[in-house]
Amino acid sequence: MDNTAFLITDDVAWAAFEARDRSFDGRVIVAVTTTGIYCKPSCPARRPLRRHVRLFRDAGDARAAGFRACQRCRPDEVGRERVAVAKALAMLAASENAPTLDGLAQAVGYAPAHFHRLFKRATGVTPAAYWRARRTEAARVALGEEEKVSDAVYAAGYSAPSRFYAETGARLGMTPSAWKAGGAGVTIRWTIAETSLGPLLIAATDKGLCRVSFEEGEAELRGRFPHAAIEPGGAAMAALAARVVAEVETPGRDRDLPVDVQGTAFQEAVWQALKAIPPGESLSYAELAAQVGRPGAVRAAGSACGANPVAIAIPCHRVARSDGSLGGYAYGLDRKLALRRRESDGPQR
Repeated sequence: MDNTAFLITDDVAWAAFEARDRSFDGRVIVAVTTTGIYCKPSCPARRPLRRHVRLFRDAGDARAAGFRACQRCRPDEVGRERVAVAKALAMLAASENAPTLDGLAQAVGYAPAHFHRLFKRATGVTPAAYWRARRTEAARVALGEEEKVSDAVYAAGYSAPSRFYAETGARLGMTPSAWKAGGAGVTIRWTIAETSLGPLLIAATDKGLCRVSFEEGEAELRGRFPHAAIEPGGAAMAALAARVVAEVETPGRDRDLPVDVQGTAFQEAVWQALKAIPPGESLSYAELAAQVGRPGAVRAAGSACGANPVAIAIPCHRVARSDGSLGGYAYGLDRKLALRRRESDGPQR
């Protein structure tokens, strides 16, 4: 590597380039000595031989070494894209009303369709979904702090109760009143399924999975949802449990498992980014943080993975440390390694 301060090893950088890994754009620059051109890892051009490549930390270093930018992948645009996403995130965080895609794109200097793709690639969610998650988090905080739901409506920045209920009902997984009461009135059905990696607790509301975990049972489930009606699963639960078990045995085949989970705006963005990782592939915690628009929040990204309430359905096992080591996993590194190996070795659909 040409820059000794660069933390990504040559082998990792080259592997990212060979795989056209878009998550390494902006973190690796690949310069080809036979053409004098430098590219970003996701460049669609034909790959050169390894001996004809020099690796750099950024485009500035490559230019200083006498290379010029590829006109096909435009690696110099990566920095501009990150600035645009950061500006849009700030606008969304400060806005009381949902900004239009056209307005956001115009403010950051991109065409709407292109910026929509750019934002989702960087954060794992669309601009509209990110804004809704921020609003939901404000509602959740208000419901926890205010004595009356009506007070929480205005504390969360809503102009009327009807808007509050319309926006938060689905995302909170229950009505605001039920949320305020700690989940009272919500029915959760559960079962313990046997898998080759050990017994698996699977629990779901009518909307989707709310808890999937190894080494837990009914007592732990009741501790997490003390005011919900906890019932043994029936036929519908059996069918859903079978899908989850199939994901343990042959990960990556069922990408549409329904979930009913809530977290902070940051956590939900991380969970969306986790679901977007293709089976058999991996991100580092640093890359995950960058994808949700918070490159400095590496520890927070790791914490969001640890807070994932539905193992398997949200595949936090697809994240590792930048040095290639596994990092942590709530249910043991042996299970994390087994899941990763199954995804890498088994056929994907």
